[in-house]
Amino acid sequence: MSERVYGVAVVGAGNIAAAHIDAVGRLPNARVTGVASRTAARAEAVAARHGLRAYDSVEAAARDPEVDVVAVCTPSGTHLDVALAAIEAGKHVVVEKPLEVTVARARQLVAAAEAAGVALATIFMSRFGDANAFVRRAVAEGRLGRLVQGDAYVKWFRDQAYYDSGAWRGTKRLDGGGALMNQAIHQVDLLLWVMGPVAEVFAYADTLAHERLEVEDTLVAALRYESGALGQVAAATSHWPGLPKALHVHGDAGVAIVEDDVLVEWRTRQGGDAERERVLREYGGHATGGAADPMAISFENHRRQYADLFAALDEGRPPAVDGREGLRSVELIEAVYASVAERRPVTLAEMRERWAGR
Repeated sequence: MSERVYGVAVVGAGNIAAAHIDAVGRLPNARVTGVASRTAARAEAVAARHGLRAYDSVEAAARDPEVDVVAVCTPSGTHLDVALAAIEAGKHVVVEKPLEVTVARARQLVAAAEAAGVALATIFMSRFGDANAFVRRAVAEGRLGRLVQGDAYVKWFRDQAYYDSGAWRGTKRLDGGGALMNQAIHQVDLLLWVMGPVAEVFAYADTLAHERLEVEDTLVAALRYESGALGQVAAATSHWPGLPKALHVHGDAGVAIVEDDVLVEWRTRQGGDAERERVLREYGGHATGGAADPMAISFENHRRQYADLFAALDEGRPPAVDGREGLRSVELIEAVYASVAERRPVTLAEMRERWAGR
């Protein structure tokens, strides 16, 4: 670790800003310099709560010479505009998921960061969970044999008050989508990370348990991966009382199941009961998740992701989850939504043709 201490300005004063303030505050080589928000009173309240400075705009935060990194924690559909202001000031950028709400906007953000030569990281903190990283290594080592199915389940519950708490929630322009884009995108990212690219999707979605939403609260999608494996995604905020999020990875020689970033099942043809017990002991444990409460999620993996970013800056390498990695989940989700709208299977190849023609 270098002796440099990185200054981080947090833009946004909503719930997720607390995760970034907490994560950075627990690292020895970083500190939060202040908080900015479109609503000055909210920025001042968050800043006062944490003993920080309140900036009156993202531009003011980006001009601060003590700021090296701008963390974008604003509504999803505003990520591009906030990040561009930081990039133009020469700052590195961390963007909460999703990178943006459309492929076009996400690609514009990636291109801007690359042209400016600044680092761009997308928050997908589940990759930094020990159990998820173990499953990815196990797949790469062939311990599960040939992959045959990879599934993601986010059967959560959010009450109507959750959506009514912010005018942007549940809107296409600022939320980009519903349960899939907002809640299940972390599991979508894990599927792509572990299982590899998706070739084709077929999905249904609806709003079944909430009012005044422009987006879905219930979605199911069938996947065919480029490897030939199959899969499914279930994403919901309509499932009372809410269940743990889950990742199921099946091969012809083994299975791994992770719930709320804790390994709950592990079996392989080659390993016996002793191996299973050892692995579950090492990667199992007590889960904390957001099945019914978005703020019940641990911030530890945010801390780990920030530690990776600062190490990447010290070492002159891209962060582990850079902008191009963040783009992959937006591309898949846009394909899923196209399938819902067109009521047919959609291939990623045809989606790439559409994006190229824009």
